[in-house]
Amino acid sequence: MTNYILVAGAWLGAWAWEEVAAELRAAGHDVRAVTLSGLAEKQAVPAGQQTHVQDVLDEVDKIEHLGPRDVVLVGHSYAGVPVGQAAERIGGRLRRVVFVDSNVPVDGESFLDGFSSDHIRQSLDAHDGVWPPLPPAAYEGQDLDQEQIHRIVSEGTPHPGATLTEPAVLERPLGGLSATYVKCSLDGRTPLPAVAELLKSESWELTELDTGHWPMFSRPRELARILHESATVA
Repeated sequence: MTNYILVAGAWLGAWAWEEVAAELRAAGHDVRAVTLSGLAEKQAVPAGQQTHVQDVLDEVDKIEHLGPRDVVLVGHSYAGVPVGQAAERIGGRLRRVVFVDSNVPVDGESFLDGFSSDHIRQSLDAHDGVWPPLPPAAYEGQDLDQEQIHRIVSEGTPHPGATLTEPAVLERPLGGLSATYVKCSLDGRTPLPAVAELLKSESWELTELDTGHWPMFSRPRELARILHESATVA
């Protein structure tokens, strides 16, 4: 049995992991899906990026009788940034960290520093410092059916802008972590430069999943299988 902590990306809460969590629990694992501060049922809670790092660390601390290498942290999209920082800080309790088509933290840089993000900065300026959920058309061509798109759009909540603009804090490079990077290949894009650099490490593994950017909805069984297998990697 492995303790999985699942963290979804922008606009999403713990609810996004329902199908993946069910698959992992059926395989005998303990699963905790996290809603980050400022989102979903925690929408009223003020949040910066370090708040989100602490959200993940707090969830780790809730696990009773936690032994060495008992935790697999999973971060999707934006959540790779706080999850990567949390992974560095939990030390020997970490078994593996899995980044699902995500950004990764770079010391001193924000989430928005890692790619061409002027459109997001403009959206933050236009919406009083929050990033509103994308319209339904943005999810077309992502291996999602209309019911899945409706759920993402209708249940998604504005994302707190400070979490996107505050810099990450790392004491050491992430290349030393035991990590799996899941690249969702439907868009044909290569991993971001910071990810590509980390994938040169012998302790990082690249896995491809032929789906769009939201595999917890489009391919929950396949994603759960990858997460299950990640716990067995030496």
